[in-house]
Amino acid sequence: MNLCTSAIMCLVVLTAVSGCLSNTEKIDDYGNETEATEYQGIRLTPISRQRNNAIEGTQYINKDTYRLHIAGLVKKPANLTYDQILAYPSTSKVVDLNCVEGWDFTAKWTGVLFRTLINDSVVSENATEVIFYSADGYSTSHDLDFLMDNDIILAYKINDVTLPHSRGFPLQLVAEDKYGYKWAKWITRIEITNTEYRGFWESRGYNDRADVGGPAFER
Repeated sequence: MNLCTSAIMCLVVLTAVSGCLSNTEKIDDYGNETEATEYQGIRLTPISRQRNNAIEGTQYINKDTYRLHIAGLVKKPANLTYDQILAYPSTSKVVDLNCVEGWDFTAKWTGVLFRTLINDSVVSENATEVIFYSADGYSTSHDLDFLMDNDIILAYKINDVTLPHSRGFPLQLVAEDKYGYKWAKWITRIEITNTEYRGFWESRGYNDRADVGGPAFER
């Protein structure tokens, strides 16, 4: 069996168990919020047509008891409530989410810049890596410079409606130009570190850089 064939078979197996599949769960009720269909002249993919991924199915987090823990190489660890996160200045941008399976969708994401969120915690000078932990046991990481230099946001709205539970409420990382397995959902903890970290799928062979258009697997 050649290397190409092995890689294809590995992709099929991993995709089958990754949850990188069509979302068949009931779409959340948006209440009084109206979903946007277009932003700055760009057509948005309706949430009902967005494919989804998860390792343990949809997580349901109570916003009243939710806390986002910021820890690691910071001078001031934090435990932020949902309302405290909403109080930060917000930003919106249209970003495509691309899955290694080959599908993608376009959405308007609204949230807080990563650098704004951690500013009060005062990151140590020797920090290089940021780990995101999710309520379902998922984790992934990014270079600190990538998050800071590219205005990466943690979104709490999609297409102008509050993130549905199925889409990652209360927070989804909008990891621009990275494959979907780098877009952590249901984020409960952010750890700043100076050591390399391999997340859930990266430790199973997926490429840690995850650049869209690049190789799906480590070589």
